[in-house]
Formats: sequence, C-alpha cells, structure tokens
Amino acid sequence: MLYLRNDAIGTAGIKALCDIDGVKGVKWATPNVQKLADAIAACDPSITWVGGLAEVWAPAFYAVGARGFTSGLINIWPERSLAIHAALDAGDYPKANALIAEMRAFEDIRAEELNGTNVTGVKAALMALSNDCGPTRPPSAWPLTAAQQTRLQDFLTRNALI
Repeated sequence: MLYLRNDAIGTAGIKALCDIDGVKGVKWATPNVQKLADAIAACDPSITWVGGLAEVWAPAFYAVGARGFTSGLINIWPERSLAIHAALDAGDYPKANALIAEMRAFEDIRAEELNGTNVTGVKAALMALSNDCGPTRPPSAWPLTAAQQTRLQDFLTRNALI
C-alpha cells in the first residue's frame, strides 16, 4: 500500500510506483482530486485507491473512483463513519454530505494549526470518553487550547457521545 501525501511526482511517477510488483493500493492524502482522477485512469484498475484525508474529502475522492477513507472519527463515533461509508458505497452523496456536515466540527478541530491537532483532537475526544491513551508526541500540538476543548466538548455533547 503506497501512502502519497504529495502528488508532485506527477501521474507518470505515481503510475511507476503502482507498477511495482506487489503494490495493491494507494492511500491518497493530498487534496488534488483531479490528480487522483488522472492517477486512477493511468494505473492498473486492480489498484485500490483509498482517501487519506478523512470523511470530509471522501465524497470528492469517491466521485473520481476512490473507495474507502481514513478516519479519526471512527475511534469515537464508529457508527457515523460506517454510515458515511455506506452512503458513499451506495452513491448517495446527499446523505453522505449530510452525515459529514454533522461531524464537521470534529474535523475542523483536527485540521487546525496546520493539522497539528489531527491526532490531538482524537486523543482529546478519547480522553473525554474515559479512554485516555496519553498525549500526542511532538510536533503535534498538545493539549488542545481551551477554545478547541470547549468546541470538542460541545461536539461530543451535541451528538450524545458523552
């Protein structure tokens, strides 16, 4: 499984990597949807493309051929992640987008500080759910700011997670 966080190598470079014997999939973690579409079209159709930017990017990635997505939310609200996945697999983009809108506050927190709160948001939510798994490692931001923590608590409460 390749993990692409940058598409600067271009479609030909991505194809060359996908042509390596044993490569079966790509975790696509760049917001360039058109480059993803180009890469999917250029590569062997047996390659599985997985969205690597969580639920908020999943509809766009699915629209061009990716299947599946990474998720921080699944750690705290697995039913919601699975519902989004099911909606996308069924091609029900309005439903998927509505489900994503209701969890967007969580992803917004994770995206702050140049994604420095990506893991921090998940771990802070787990702590709020009495599943303390310790702090993040540098260079992650730790802990959440008071404002971020308040927004996280509001999100968890609003969605009956705590």
